[in-house]
Amino acid sequence: MNARQIYLLVSAVGIIPIALSYGLVPQASLNFLFGVDVPAPNGVHIFRAVMGLYLALAAFWFVGFRSVAVRQAAIWSAVVFMLGLAAGRVLSLLVDGPANWLLEFYLLLEVVFGGIGVLMLTRHD
Repeated sequence: MNARQIYLLVSAVGIIPIALSYGLVPQASLNFLFGVDVPAPNGVHIFRAVMGLYLALAAFWFVGFRSVAVRQAAIWSAVVFMLGLAAGRVLSLLVDGPANWLLEFYLLLEVVFGGIGVLMLTRHD
């Protein structure tokens, strides 16, 4: 296993619990974690769609972990995902102020994993 594979594997495994916390039972988990009330059915629908997006990307990263043919694309998608989330969180911090500590920790992880992904793009299998 090389560094690019490890990056994709850790990214995929790491995003799954976050995806599930957003969409499996969003009324309970988001209220518990962040004090956010999720109205049914529209709020639940939105968070389950977000969960689906996260899980789809995790699945693609697993494919990239296993297949050299899509590894570069999988890393690109991870970088865009991580840095895109980080950019949105930074904008929210600037406009809305501080968030829950866990969301700010997610920002740190997204910047770190996005940066590592950029480094992985320069590596070859």
